[in-house]
Amino acid sequence: MGVEPSGRLELTWTNKHLRLLADQEGGYQWVPPSDYRVAEVRLLHDVEEVGETRGERSRAQDNLLITGDALNALTSLCELPELAREYVGKVKLVYLDPPFNTQQAFEHYDDALEHSVWLTMMRDRLLQIRKLLSPDGSVWVHCDDAEQAYLKVMMDEVFGRHNFVAVVLWEKVYSPKSSAKHISIDQDYVVIYAKDGELWRPNLLPRTTAADARYKNPDSDPRGPWKPGGLDARNYYSLGRYAAVSPTGKEFNPPTGAYWRVSPRKFAELETDGRIWWGPDGNSVPAIKRFLSEVKEGMVPRTLWRNSDVGHTQEAKKEIKALFPDVEPFDTPKPERLMQRIVHIASNPGDVVLDCFAGSGTTAAVAHKMGRRWIAVEWSRDTVETFTKPRLEQVVAGDDPGGITKEVGWEGGGGFRVAEVGPSMFADSGGRVWLADWAANGSLGEATAAQLGFSYEPDPPFAGTKGRARLAVVDGLVNPDVARLLVGALAPEEKLVLCGTAVDPEVTPALRELRPGSRARKIPASILAEYRIAREWR
Repeated sequence: MGVEPSGRLELTWTNKHLRLLADQEGGYQWVPPSDYRVAEVRLLHDVEEVGETRGERSRAQDNLLITGDALNALTSLCELPELAREYVGKVKLVYLDPPFNTQQAFEHYDDALEHSVWLTMMRDRLLQIRKLLSPDGSVWVHCDDAEQAYLKVMMDEVFGRHNFVAVVLWEKVYSPKSSAKHISIDQDYVVIYAKDGELWRPNLLPRTTAADARYKNPDSDPRGPWKPGGLDARNYYSLGRYAAVSPTGKEFNPPTGAYWRVSPRKFAELETDGRIWWGPDGNSVPAIKRFLSEVKEGMVPRTLWRNSDVGHTQEAKKEIKALFPDVEPFDTPKPERLMQRIVHIASNPGDVVLDCFAGSGTTAAVAHKMGRRWIAVEWSRDTVETFTKPRLEQVVAGDDPGGITKEVGWEGGGGFRVAEVGPSMFADSGGRVWLADWAANGSLGEATAAQLGFSYEPDPPFAGTKGRARLAVVDGLVNPDVARLLVGALAPEEKLVLCGTAVDPEVTPALRELRPGSRARKIPASILAEYRIAREWR
């Protein structure tokens, strides 16, 4: 009796069961999944509006340029009610161009650990992206040889192997690298997964002059140019084994192990209709004539993308240099033509495009010019201030003549909202995770206590008391995790009044279960307005 199979095919790596917290220097810290900071939902603070925007009450519908860690921004998009309503299950295209290695993440470099950091970092972000994707959406991840094989297997786990679409090879260099140690690496990869492979449908590419030039008309067929197509196939076909006789009387049988694609009857019909080509002398292997006038208006996308069609790294740097002539070019920009093809294949005008490793802003710039809505997230404040925001400002103003501007007829317009991910509400004190001092109490706590009739008695994490009720004031999203943390600090007979600048609907039922008689409420708008003005002046 055989042994029953168990387990599944999966990729394992160091600390796969843990999560990563990003720090302000771009490194990471391993933490258990139960750490409050893992599930924290940070607020998105408005910084600036550029061009045409919809106003404060409809800010979620604006194009968004967000400064902050990608995972925090994605979590906010998924969990903050105003943003979740607009984006969860509604993002059509996600393009990611993440850092290809993470050697800066640890003081002492270890290859296995570095790969593990990269894979965990990507997995955690892709899990949030899966929530944001529309049922017919897709995610395109740009990578190189260092991680491509690992990325593919990891994405099988996140999206399901059946939702894998393809791996595109982009010829990124204009000429081979003569300084290569062994072999010149001329390509990058773009790994593509659909949210649901049964629903995802790519847009066809416009036909090119080169593609049409492959169609000829050597026999002056009145139906116009055509090209020959093979008549044999490997798949078994019971009516596909017969001798085809040429006009000169020569017999042709399908190759060994193959069959004609059509039956003898259908073959005769095609020949009568002048659709069988026997070669210029009428004595060659038969082929079927495929007319240009009968092919689809577009071309099915292929996996090999030549730089002559979509640009290369040198072209990308020239585009950035033209926009910022006095600044050293961004390290790894992508050409606008490359992004144009991706955006065209995977989205339509009006769809939402997301890039949470925005860099110099190519994805957002191209999406804007092509009439898509967009969200761009970039961790580095310097990159945002030096490249991303100025570039998108030029796009809005119509002052960006390069890239695909002329091809798509872009003349300016639209706008975007600049936001930043708020700081963490949590702090690590003596190995214990607790609410940070800035997030609880302070001037906001004092004002809220006065508004609600509590005595202001700061005793972190609480801000005041009223009988047996304790007041906690949080400058951030109040959710069940925050409620659980605060209830754990109450005395057995005490109840909690929990106020936050944003309140998760799930927190009220959670409080009823954790400590009956407790409640949550949003901090009054009048207090928040005064508090935010004061904070801006600090």
